[in-house]
Amino acid sequence: MARQNNNNRRPQSENAFEKVLEIRRVSKKTKGGNNISFTSLVITGDGKGNVGLGQGRAPSVADGIKKAIRLANRNQVKVPVVNGTIPFRAQVKFKAATVLLKPAPRGTGIIAGGAVRTVVEAAGITDIVSKILGSNNKTTNAKATFKALKEIEILDKKYKLLNKKSK
Repeated sequence: MARQNNNNRRPQSENAFEKVLEIRRVSKKTKGGNNISFTSLVITGDGKGNVGLGQGRAPSVADGIKKAIRLANRNQVKVPVVNGTIPFRAQVKFKAATVLLKPAPRGTGIIAGGAVRTVVEAAGITDIVSKILGSNNKTTNAKATFKALKEIEILDKKYKLLNKKSK
């Protein structure tokens, strides 16, 4: 019987959703000239409430994306998803961007634009209403959305703890 070689197989990723949101070419002035590198913003998620955001910077695009994916998998939030939506309203300001996330009834869909839509889809939320105020920058809007989801996670933990104490 022939032995099967599994060394060439890539391990299955635990994240069902990996999306490169933005790639930017950045340069740094040095004594010897310009050092060019690439910054990439990646969103990962499993569609069941876990979502991660990572920003990687490297001399090549591929290395920057790999670094961002690794950071996104390390920096994850467990968002409580109740009937396809979030349980609480959240309004968060991050730098110049303000993001408003509101729960929506079943069947509404994702009413969100740009970076907010991508982050929310990665988390597995199917019904939500959102509004971006202030900045048009994808990176800032994605980070503001991620911060809002972190806030919702903390509020949910507090709510569950209070309910447990009152019983």
